[in-house]
Amino acid sequence: MQLNGKIASTLLVSISLLLSGCGGSSGSGGGGGSTPPSIPTITSVAVGCSPASILTTQTSTCTATVQGTGSYSSAVTWAASDGTIISSGVFTPANLGTAVITATSSQDSTKSGTSSISVVSSTTSGAWTWMNGSTSYEAVGVYGTEGVAASTNVPDGRGNAASWTDKSGNFWLFSGYAIGVGGTSLPNDLWEYNPSTNEWTFAGGKTDACTQIGPTTCAYYWPGVYGTKGVAGTNNLPGGRYGSVSWTDSSGNFWLFGGDGFDANGNIGEVGELNDLWQFNPTTNAWTWVSGSSTINASGVYGTMGTPSTSNTPGARDGSVSWIDSSGNLWLFGGAGYDSTGTNGGLNDLWEFSPTAKTWTWVGGSNTGWASGVYASGVYGTLGVAAPNNVPGARSGAVSWIDKNGNLWLLGGTSIVSTGAVYLNDLWEYNPASGEWAWMNGSNTANATAVYGTPGVASSSTTPGAETQQTATPSWSDPSGDFWLFDGNLWKFSPTTDQWTWVSESGTAIVYGTKGTATASNWPGERSGAASWTDSSGNFWLFGSSYRNDLWRYQP
Repeated sequence: MQLNGKIASTLLVSISLLLSGCGGSSGSGGGGGSTPPSIPTITSVAVGCSPASILTTQTSTCTATVQGTGSYSSAVTWAASDGTIISSGVFTPANLGTAVITATSSQDSTKSGTSSISVVSSTTSGAWTWMNGSTSYEAVGVYGTEGVAASTNVPDGRGNAASWTDKSGNFWLFSGYAIGVGGTSLPNDLWEYNPSTNEWTFAGGKTDACTQIGPTTCAYYWPGVYGTKGVAGTNNLPGGRYGSVSWTDSSGNFWLFGGDGFDANGNIGEVGELNDLWQFNPTTNAWTWVSGSSTINASGVYGTMGTPSTSNTPGARDGSVSWIDSSGNLWLFGGAGYDSTGTNGGLNDLWEFSPTAKTWTWVGGSNTGWASGVYASGVYGTLGVAAPNNVPGARSGAVSWIDKNGNLWLLGGTSIVSTGAVYLNDLWEYNPASGEWAWMNGSNTANATAVYGTPGVASSSTTPGAETQQTATPSWSDPSGDFWLFDGNLWKFSPTTDQWTWVSESGTAIVYGTKGTATASNWPGERSGAASWTDSSGNFWLFGSSYRNDLWRYQP
């Protein structure tokens, strides 16, 4: 039968469409078609919770990171071993202890991740909590990857390190007398601790590995890389040291001065005293050598008392105390080191540094620190009365605070008299506006014993003893303006009433308890040279001492 052209054309198109729908193709290879979609697969689920340690009255927010292939689902279901967690990942605790949070893939129930949250009591005021680090003496650290926080990271055990707090409330630690993989050392490592996550980050510097100085010999020394004075550089780095002093300015920069350690030459086998001043910017991670010498044991250049000058600089020293005033100026007092004559001994000089002008000013005290084998004596005057001639005696290892009025406070330390080393418990106040010292509390004679009084009760007769105020005793200030001191006993001083309170009974033995759990029986034990901080909630933090790397929190 003959089909007309229009009908034939229509029939051919229909046949073509039918073949196309059946997978036919006119292309080469015959029988090709569209590639079937890949099957979505879940490969891993990771969980992070912040904060990692909370009070029973707080919550923690957890997030799940789901990895997979194809068009996989990132949805998870949450579960908590104790307490409750809602679909948004917000965890509410029910009991003290550790809660394990689990996120399970909604697509593949065989894939899950976990994280732990430490829950401590909101009513354990006056209790210590062991938060991080080892219970071991001579604890060796774990550096991990530079710049990456991890729960396994922890600094080497160390004492007399420098410390700061940044604008985010994180704690920082630099150098100190440490125990590393090869023994005692002065690593110039920088660490950051986040109280919210309870994790350390190795932030830069040299680790505790040795420096090769021969085919079969290595040394544990870390010289400074000074660069150009006044110029920041990411390669700049202070040498390893202990017994330095530190400040944090209003812009959030960290400042570091002096200590015993290594200069630009490394001074192999010889730890010398330093007078270099450094600034560190935690945002750019860069150090700047600001002032002082790049070599050890430099003499002081005092100039004229009360007159700032770019040529002025304190002599090399360790064991000083420091403050920062409301104008952002840095203050430095005493220590053991080099005076204007190049003589090494105890110092009672007071200095002010202007970060704006980059100038030091010798404010008070003596420019010579050693005469006939003894430290410069103090002029006490009348207890509680400021006077222009008053001045504390030369000392090292004292404790310092700054009150709400901007006055500087100084306690104790070690001095040397004709019979040898002595210890002090005198408390002083310095008013930068009047330029006068006042002896406020404690004894004007050496080696005074403690007067404990009744625990928790302030008294005009209560006072810490001199025997424990000899080596950079940890100290804090609370939000009420009171001063705290931990010397194996816990003390509190009110600058308003000029009275000490013996807060907690002594205990030389360390009682760790359960990590992350506060109890009345926990106790850090007597220690010296520990680093200390105060967090935004007014809690006190304590790290290490000689060769320990344990981290503690105290809730007043």
